[in-house]
Amino acid sequence: MVKSFQGVRQVKPTKEPVQPVHVEDYMTRQLITFRPEQTMEEVIKILLTKRISGGPVVDEEGNLVGIISEGDCLKEVVRGKYNNTPTLHGTVREHMATEVKTMAPEMNIFDAARMFLELKLRRFPVLKDGRLLGQISQRDVMRAVQSLKNSTW
Repeated sequence: MVKSFQGVRQVKPTKEPVQPVHVEDYMTRQLITFRPEQTMEEVIKILLTKRISGGPVVDEEGNLVGIISEGDCLKEVVRGKYNNTPTLHGTVREHMATEVKTMAPEMNIFDAARMFLELKLRRFPVLKDGRLLGQISQRDVMRAVQSLKNSTW
């Protein structure tokens, strides 16, 4: 029998750098926002020229007060057709959604993906202490997952 006098060796695992997996690491920070007093015509023009489907509505202090979307604009279009008035009347305040689901910046990206599936929403504003920091979309989550290595999940 051969005995080793070196003792038991422990193999230290190599440390891979921890990859970011939080909403704040993948959210969009430079947002196109809307104001409650803007007209629906302005909103539609911005949505079309910027090629976006909606955005957060903020007050003068930058606090989130709602979300306006293409769907909200379409409701106004249909109302105009029904009333036989082709112009779009009304303001963002009258048409925006005011009960807005949000995410915290430190939320795990996989929990965010679960929220997208459960609530069937396309975007979530990201808030910290009531202030709008950014927005995360389904596409941002997919980009995050694609950039992660399998070993860090």
